[in-house]
Amino acid sequence: MTSEIDSAALLSRASQLIDLARKAGADAADAVVVRSRAHSVSVRLGKVEGTESSESDDFSLRVFVGNRVASVSANPGFDLNALAERAVAMAKVSPEDPFACLADGADLAKSYPDLELFDPTEVSTEQLREAALATEAAALAVSGVTNSSGAGASAGMGGLVLVTSHGFSGHYMGSRFGRSVSVIAGEGTGMERDYDFDSRLYFADLDAAEEIGRRAGERVVKRLNPRQVPTGKNVTVVFDPRVARGFVGHIAGAINGASVARKTSFLRDKMGQQVLKAGLSITDDPLIVRGPSSRPFDGEGVSGKRLVMIEDGVLKSWFLSTATAREIGGGLKTNGRGVRGGTSVSPASTNLALEPGDISPEELIRSVGAGFYVTELIGQGVNMITGEYSRGATGFWIENGELTFAVSEVTIASNLKDMFMRVTPANDIDRDFGIAAPTLAIEGMTLAGR
Repeated sequence: MTSEIDSAALLSRASQLIDLARKAGADAADAVVVRSRAHSVSVRLGKVEGTESSESDDFSLRVFVGNRVASVSANPGFDLNALAERAVAMAKVSPEDPFACLADGADLAKSYPDLELFDPTEVSTEQLREAALATEAAALAVSGVTNSSGAGASAGMGGLVLVTSHGFSGHYMGSRFGRSVSVIAGEGTGMERDYDFDSRLYFADLDAAEEIGRRAGERVVKRLNPRQVPTGKNVTVVFDPRVARGFVGHIAGAINGASVARKTSFLRDKMGQQVLKAGLSITDDPLIVRGPSSRPFDGEGVSGKRLVMIEDGVLKSWFLSTATAREIGGGLKTNGRGVRGGTSVSPASTNLALEPGDISPEELIRSVGAGFYVTELIGQGVNMITGEYSRGATGFWIENGELTFAVSEVTIASNLKDMFMRVTPANDIDRDFGIAAPTLAIEGMTLAGR
């Protein structure tokens, strides 16, 4: 892979699109190229099941005529003039949108840093095949593992080229490498399934295939012979980091400006109020060098900066794009969190983290005494309008501060408003994921068992 594949040519083509859109009658416009290159290999039980490769440069042109906006997309090789004229014609007959606009010129990045997001390492199909096979073999070698659901390895790159009619022109590329495996332990009705994976920007940073496989095998064997536990209230539930990342994702969704504007967030009226347990903070930083979700500028050409979204439990910021900030009102401006999704821009987090506490996960579990340690959640029982939370769960029972027997077929329930106020973090945060969270203990949940 190379990071500069036709970047200059793509920037030139996008600039031409902007000029032609203006000549066709657009008051303002931006052009985006979202590029991707990827290849992967999947195996099962020692045999290759599939090899896939993909490559694309997807162009999008967004034009504004007064308060009317339209967007069109095309693949390489399209007629620039025809695309520009079509977009402007569509905009002229579109309904008015009082909030849609380009970012203000004053907010645009005048320069942007090299965040070292691209690793040019070439990984052959044969190397991917060997890694996938090694990952699966290591998992199957764990005593008690009886079958495989498959393993895979992948390598890819992606990036963004953006040009706007009021002066911004920029591009960046990022790489991504991954390995994963899913295996089964037990027989018949006593079978259990689990998985492990790793995903990194730099190939050399990937966990060894054998390590990923071993972890997957050990995880699934521990889940054998699960029990149900009695229904109870005021149960302390501990989320392992994998599950905790999803929990922090719910926080991100609740403080997304798009949800606030649509009035679909249960935190929409909570700005400046305590929404998380005192002492806890949520940070978001797009400028971390080699960060998993870093970007030098957003989908509108705005440079973001590190934000403390929730500080000492108090809500300080929404995730905002330009249009979302205008829709919410109150003098808000974009904070560089706009993400291109097809032909639209919506706000989203970057490198998001619930900052860790001071105690180890082992100490946190000991402090619980008796409770439920969750390793996997099932179902989609989260209502982001009310905060109601109800999920199927599997994991391990905590007794006398230790993990004991496996537990399955239970449901945990509460309200996210209450859960946010009762959460205690450990210190084992892993920042190699776009959403980072340590082990979390949440008091006062309801557990429905037998």
